Amino acid sequence: MKKYLYICLTILLAGMWMTSCNDDETYAEKKEKERKAINSFLERDVCILGEEGDTVCKVGKINVISEQQFYEQDSVTNLERNEYVLFGSTGIYMQIVRKGPGEKLASGQAKRIICRFFEFNILGDSLQLRSDVNYWHTNPDILDVENTLGTITASFNKDYNGGGAMYMVYKSTSVPTGWITPLSYINLGRQKNPDERIAKVRLILPHSVGQTDATTNVYPCFYELTYQEMRD
Repeated sequence: MKKYLYICLTILLAGMWMTSCNDDETYAEKKEKERKAINSFLERDVCILGEEGDTVCKVGKINVISEQQFYEQDSVTNLERNEYVLFGSTGIYMQIVRKGPGEKLASGQAKRIICRFFEFNILGDSLQLRSDVNYWHTNPDILDVENTLGTITASFNKDYNGGGAMYMVYKSTSVPTGWITPLSYINLGRQKNPDERIAKVRLILPHSVGQTDATTNVYPCFYELTYQEMRD
């Protein structure tokens, strides 16, 4: 565990050092660099590799669709065409790989959700953090989510085994806005038979809707996440 946290800390410190070397960059210039990095990522046919050279995710060349098209096709993204919907107001790109079992979070409802993920720094072109490995099996990221009159909020639970990867690395209970967005479109349940598989999404998040370090240092991230309702 100490070795893993050391690696994560090293990555973050390297990112902070790179940022300090570019202190003369304006915020507008950093945002423009981020925008170009995202646009390049959409076209690059990216394959994300793990530490052992194994393929973690074949992202591929992304086909962006509008929100209107997304809603017209029943709020799904076509996987064969590798579609991602772009939410214009936030800059979030989302692909729903699986909607999952169960039902959507209803108004007035609260649930505790287990999330497993990997985080790829698009600007740094590197796999930055992941909890979808055995190391974090007993310490998943747990989200306490609630739907209040259609507005969904969430926070990381730090009391369960000291918190998961996101809390332990970024030291914040604030869930990235981009992680909350899919909750309006996926089901939150548990796998009850072999044919059911829990909800899974892929996201491209600009810094403004990302985790605290991304927000501070202005870089975008790509995520693959699963959402599963926690047992009572």
